[in-house]
Amino acid sequence: MQQPIKMERTGNPKAKPALTDMQLGFGQYFSDHMFLMDYTDGQGWHDPRIVPYAPLMLDPASMVFHYGQAVFEGMKAYRTTDGEAQLFLPERNAERLNRSLERLSMPPLEPGQLLNAVRTLVHVDQDWIPRQEGTSLYIRPFVIATEAAFGVRPSSRYLFTIVLSPVGAYFQEGLQPVDILAEAQDVRAVRGGTGSAKTAANYAGALRAQVEARAAGCSQVLWLDALERKYIEEVGSMNVFFRIAGHVYTPSLTGSILEGVTRGAVMELLDDWDVPCIARPISLDEVLEAAEAGTLEEAFGTGTAAVISPIGGIRWKDRFIPINGRQVGDLSQKLYDTMTGIQRGLIRDVYGWTTRI
Repeated sequence: MQQPIKMERTGNPKAKPALTDMQLGFGQYFSDHMFLMDYTDGQGWHDPRIVPYAPLMLDPASMVFHYGQAVFEGMKAYRTTDGEAQLFLPERNAERLNRSLERLSMPPLEPGQLLNAVRTLVHVDQDWIPRQEGTSLYIRPFVIATEAAFGVRPSSRYLFTIVLSPVGAYFQEGLQPVDILAEAQDVRAVRGGTGSAKTAANYAGALRAQVEARAAGCSQVLWLDALERKYIEEVGSMNVFFRIAGHVYTPSLTGSILEGVTRGAVMELLDDWDVPCIARPISLDEVLEAAEAGTLEEAFGTGTAAVISPIGGIRWKDRFIPINGRQVGDLSQKLYDTMTGIQRGLIRDVYGWTTRI
């Protein structure tokens, strides 16, 4: 049975940025309210509430600071052409959040309560949803361990929080090809680790390579597997696809990469369009050889933040391999137009992916 959400509206609304401006950037502004709910062993999840956005008060001994129990999700709300607000595949995000919680020995959330919290908070702050093409309201649910104690064990207390951020394009380039750096030293995750969970530690361990990629003039890191350092896994915060000789390939889910919500939707679209899409191990050598042979037609990343991000080239050690003349590929463009069209209500949703607020 869902618990009623207590409501405390702000008496001091923030000055909103220009919500029609594509210069919103990503994650720079936050709406007026946030959702909070507590967990206590023996009591379960309790006290769901929407309150004015404010700093969290945490004990310095809170276990999240010392043992890293922290997971999060990324979702979006869109303003449709008829002025309504809708979510995109929120049920799949709820399922993935619970898989992440299970992997880190954290208590699961009842999906209905989670989605009700998202819908209610977005409804309260719906004036923060931008209207311009390419913009959206980013939704960040996260759970952290809050018990004040030292000792390596699961916490007995947790806090579930949702905050909202109006955003423009994830990459400054927008829908323009980005260059990526194939990482030769660091690894993101290993099978049996936490690579398939959306946990904060995965991203902390990736920061050094991201800094190196930026220094090399690249926007993202292309991660290779931890054991053989030859098989492609992810591109930074995205899953990755390669179109080679008319077939689309994406790394299979082996436990070390995140099962992207957008990845799944893209694979459904490709199947509907009779474009062969194969999930299997794919090596960097195979991709580079296809580029040299002229059969690598395009490559792109997929994720909630960027939706579709065409890849213009791969930097590997002292080589740079351009892809598709560093232009947006036809398939990348079609996928982007279709996905964003459904998200914004421009294209009829025959897949049941959207949920009106």
